[in-house]
Order: sequence, then C-alpha cells, then structure tokens
Amino acid sequence: MEVELVVGTRRRRRVEGTLVGDVLRVAYPPRMSRAEAERIAQELRARMERRVAADRLDLPARARALARAHDLPRPTRVEWSDRQLSRWGSCDPDDGVIRVSSRLAAFPNWVLDYVLVHELAHLAVPDHGPRFQALVARYPRAERAVGFLIAKDLAPDNSDVHGPEIDDASPVADGPAAEQLAL
Repeated sequence: MEVELVVGTRRRRRVEGTLVGDVLRVAYPPRMSRAEAERIAQELRARMERRVAADRLDLPARARALARAHDLPRPTRVEWSDRQLSRWGSCDPDDGVIRVSSRLAAFPNWVLDYVLVHELAHLAVPDHGPRFQALVARYPRAERAVGFLIAKDLAPDNSDVHGPEIDDASPVADGPAAEQLAL
C-alpha cells in the first residue's frame, strides 16, 4: 500500500489517514516534523492493511464451520478486534462472543482457524484444563499454529493463547466514501 504524506491545514491537530483507491493519504499538522509524520504514517499503513485483509474473510462463517467440523459449541457473535495487540483472541463464555485480533487476518488461514478453535473450546470449557486441551487438540494443526504464533512473537509466553491485552486507544473514524484512520 502506497503512502502519500500531506501537510494539513493550520487547524489540524491530529494525523488522519484516508484510503483512496490503493493509496493511503496521510494528513498531518504543520507543527509536526516530517520524520514523526512518516513514523505515524507507517503505523497507520499497518493498521489499514490489517483492516483490508480482515474485510476479505467472513469470520462468523469460518467460526460456524469450525464449530461444526470439530463438534464445538457455536458462538453467538464473532468479530475482529483492532484493540487486541498482544492477545490472539478472547471469548466470553457467558454471552458466547468471540473477538479475534485483526492482526491474524494477515496470517495463514490455518493459524486463524486454530485461534478460532481455541476460543470456541472456551464456550464449552472456560479454563485451560485437560478437557479444554482435548477439545483444542481436535484441530489437526494446533501444535504447528502455536509454533507459528510464538515465532511471530504475539504470545507473551509459550503456555497460553491469552496474554495481557493492550488497548489501542486511537480513535478510528469511518467515512462514507473512504476508510479513515486517525491518531
């Protein structure tokens, strides 16, 4: 994705990115240095690329198919999360909602499928005990996916899919005609 830097108006107080075709147009305040604007533009670019990659996958349908294939409970809702920067996924067994880090959209499908199976298993067993491990082991590429995620350094340790969640407090605005990101 190409990035185009534009010095904004005098009133602009934050950096905003707008996707126009295949170009991410990043406007920044005049008081900001170009080097700082370039650094922030690369962060926006990474976030936008994840968002575009996530849009191509039907996450709820994928989760339903995996639940059916591995005899796991079906979730009530499955959604992408831009706020999960160190977690791969999370599950609320009480209401059946699963959230998956949008960072996974850029990874191979079998890795995403593993995280979905892991979270689906939490709908049946909320802890990480032997019953839970047996459910997750139904996914044939579980061990390989864990290795992949450890190699990508998304896991804070090797023992658990869940780590401390870091919230991305940056506001994200959706324009009617274009995707926008703001910092």
